[in-house]
Amino acid sequence: MSEGTSIGDLAKATGTKVVTIRYYEKIGLLPEPPRTSGNYRAYEASHRARLHFIRRCRDLGFTLEQVRELLDLSKKTDRDCAAVDALALDHLAEIKRKIADLKRLEKELRRISDCCQGGTIGDCRIIEALSAP
Repeated sequence: MSEGTSIGDLAKATGTKVVTIRYYEKIGLLPEPPRTSGNYRAYEASHRARLHFIRRCRDLGFTLEQVRELLDLSKKTDRDCAAVDALALDHLAEIKRKIADLKRLEKELRRISDCCQGGTIGDCRIIEALSAP
C-alpha cells in the first residue's frame, strides 16, 4: 500500500466497511490520517497494519474496549506481557462460558424439537414449550 491511500482502497485492502473505518477513527482506535490538499483522507501503511490488528481482534471476539487495551499495551514493548496474557485468558474464559451456554441452548432446542409429532400449529409442542413461563 503506498502513502496516501484512499479510504475506499483501505476498506478493500482490509475487508472493512468505510463506515467502520470512520467509526474506529471517531472512537480513537484508528488515528485520523493526514489530509490531502483536496481534503481527502490519506491513509498510510501504519493505518493498514493497525486496522488489520483491530480486525483480527474483533474476529476473535474481543470487545472494542479490549481491543483498545491491547493497542495500548502493544505500545509498551519492553514491559512484561502478563497484562496481555491476563486479558487473553479472561477472554478465553468468557468464550468457554458462551460455549457452555450454547450447548445448553442446543440441548433444550433439541429436546423441544424432539417433542414435535407433526400436526397443526394449534397442537405444536414447540410453541407450547416456548410459551411456558
